[in-house]
Amino acid sequence: MESEKWYVLFIALLFSIVCQISGSVTHYSMPEEIKEGSVVANLATDLSLDIKSLNQRKMRLDIIANKKYLDVNKETGELYVVEKIDRENICTTKSSASCYLRLEVILENPLRIFNIEVEILDMNDNAPQFRRDAIHLDISEATPRGERFSLSNAVDPDVGSNSVKTYHLSESEYFNIEVQTGRDGTKFADLILKQTLDREQQPVHNLILTAVDGGTPARSGTASVIVHVLDTNDNPPAFEKENLSVKILENSPIGSLVVDLNATDLDEGSNSDITYSYSLYTSEKTQETFNLNPATGEITVKGVLNYEDFRIYDMEVIAADKGASSLTGQCTIKILVEDMNDNHPEISIKSFQSPVTENIELDTVIAVVSVSDKDSGDNGIVDLRVPDNMPFKLRESSDNYYELVVSESLDREKVPEYDITFTVTDRGSPPLSDNETMTLELLDVNDNVPQFPQSFYTIRVMENNAPGALLSSLTAFDPDLHENQYLVYFIIEKEIANTSMSMLFSINPENGNLYALKTFDYEIEKEFLFHIEARDSGSPPLSSNVTVHIIIVDQNDNAPVIVSPWRAHGSVVEEKIPRSTDKGSLIAKVIALDTDSVHNSRITYQFLQVTDATLFSLDQYNGEIRTMRMFSYRDPRHQRLVVVAKDNGEPALSATVTIKLTTMETAVKAYSDMTEEPLEYDIFSDINLYLVIGLGSVSFLLLITILVTIVIKCQKPKPSKAAPPSRNSVISERNSTIADSTLVSNDAYWYSLFLAETRKGKLVVRQPLPKGSRYIVSSIPRGTGLTDTSDSAASTLQYPK
Repeated sequence: MESEKWYVLFIALLFSIVCQISGSVTHYSMPEEIKEGSVVANLATDLSLDIKSLNQRKMRLDIIANKKYLDVNKETGELYVVEKIDRENICTTKSSASCYLRLEVILENPLRIFNIEVEILDMNDNAPQFRRDAIHLDISEATPRGERFSLSNAVDPDVGSNSVKTYHLSESEYFNIEVQTGRDGTKFADLILKQTLDREQQPVHNLILTAVDGGTPARSGTASVIVHVLDTNDNPPAFEKENLSVKILENSPIGSLVVDLNATDLDEGSNSDITYSYSLYTSEKTQETFNLNPATGEITVKGVLNYEDFRIYDMEVIAADKGASSLTGQCTIKILVEDMNDNHPEISIKSFQSPVTENIELDTVIAVVSVSDKDSGDNGIVDLRVPDNMPFKLRESSDNYYELVVSESLDREKVPEYDITFTVTDRGSPPLSDNETMTLELLDVNDNVPQFPQSFYTIRVMENNAPGALLSSLTAFDPDLHENQYLVYFIIEKEIANTSMSMLFSINPENGNLYALKTFDYEIEKEFLFHIEARDSGSPPLSSNVTVHIIIVDQNDNAPVIVSPWRAHGSVVEEKIPRSTDKGSLIAKVIALDTDSVHNSRITYQFLQVTDATLFSLDQYNGEIRTMRMFSYRDPRHQRLVVVAKDNGEPALSATVTIKLTTMETAVKAYSDMTEEPLEYDIFSDINLYLVIGLGSVSFLLLITILVTIVIKCQKPKPSKAAPPSRNSVISERNSTIADSTLVSNDAYWYSLFLAETRKGKLVVRQPLPKGSRYIVSSIPRGTGLTDTSDSAASTLQYPK
């Protein structure tokens, strides 16, 4: 760098010497920024040089500069541009409007030097520029109109008319500019305030300053002018509303926000810092109830709010800023305390009637109730009710007064007392309620008759009971109370067969225990039907009765009685049968009677002893003894059969009969085909018998004679005329079953009895009783007349129903 400096000085010195030697300088001019290769001038022509000798003389061009912007063509002698020339880079100072590039053209053989000056002409290739893109100004809003403020000027590297010529400012109602020219010709602008500023309306003004040069075409440069308006305390604090009404619920918690005043001050900094305070017009009560935050302006609850005590609070709040000359604003606030449903409704029982009788009349007033609520509006409107499932209703008598009246019939036996709950509810949200419970007691009235659990009692009593035995307890129930509940029991008198019920039965009047006063016999008395009455002790007394059916239950206390075959003496019956009897022939029929009930009197027959078990069979149900085969010569002449008749009782009772059978060679005609006619008297006389025999063959004469002899021999009538009842006559009901499940009709029995008795030579007579429900069967010795039936020696067996 130092060598180049000395080189430039040396060239300048040499140039000056040459100039002095030559005494002339060739001048050229060219615009800057001309493109490379452009010809500036023809030196050979201008300097009168031989073009052909330029190479021989080693023509060269020296430039006193850092760069080689120009060069010479040795073939043509033309001076041309090697690199674009920027005048602003060559001529850095603006002391002169002219800018020259000095050159030396050197030729040898002989040495010759030419001085050349090339003037670089300025072109408007540079726009004006500000040193800073943004110019900041702080101007107080209190600055008066017409005040000037200097602005930084723009710089343009170009010279002359291409340099900065003027300035322009963007449109503004507050500012304009005035262009000034300095002593050195520099142009600069002053900012002038046309109108006073208001920071609260526009705290910042953004302007555009434009610098324009004088070139053609003109070039310009811009800079932002930012004007910051400085605040002055010219605005007092202001509330959104100068009069404010606020509502708050009573019982709001301490610290609850009532209102946030939030006053605003358009100023800034300390001029906008606000403090809040109560004015002197605010009462102490208000200041004790509400707290005012001096920094934020929040008003919060400080004390207890009770709508019922205090409903409206008035206050005045002052907002003051912190400027040098403090400014203030006021706000009047009315705080309205709203009612909250915080008071429960109250119930007051003015009168209550208890106890009352259960037959109290409908619409009778039981109680008078009043209700109240300290709240207001819907919170103070109350509704009173009682449970819907009770026989009472409320009736409003006057304002907030109600009567409780009977709406349905009362029944102490169903509900002895009522817990009546009065519930009062207000219409607040949420609703509050209160209740009061009163107990209504009902007094008993004799309005219920005694009630037996059953309307009909069937009591079974075993016969042969002990006198005084407890039969049953017939206890009635009366839902009434006290004397209305005390019951007395009676047997309603009724005579049966001239016998009063009170002679047969007794009832305890206090507890209804029924006792038997005598021993009952099923065979005599089978049932009793009477009524028992239960009567309370009310006034008037009420009573009810129940039907009692006493059924005498049979015991197996009667043994069977064998009525056929008839046994005149002892228990052995002798029978004679022909030895030629066929297989299956009826030999005898055992009939037994049992006076017990059907179950106990069911009789079965079986052999207890039998001489030959293969010869005879016994039907266990009807007692018929038949041959199982014909007699053989090996069978003994005498057969002994012991038959037992056993009833169905527990334990079973029985009777036996022994039948001795004697077989005979003579045939005996059996009366198996005989039937009794349904006449009042069935009489088989000797005359009729002999007529039958006479019509028969002579071969049967001997058989009839033997049969008559046997019958007469076996008959032994008793001499007594009025003997007590015996077994020769049976009294029974028509169509009753006689201890034999196989007999459907009693006629079969009478037929069997007839068969058995006629073998003994007796006649069987059946006489109906006057009423026709019973009949008498008597066995009469053969040969006795009809008129002797009632006086005959034949004994009678009475069979009671």
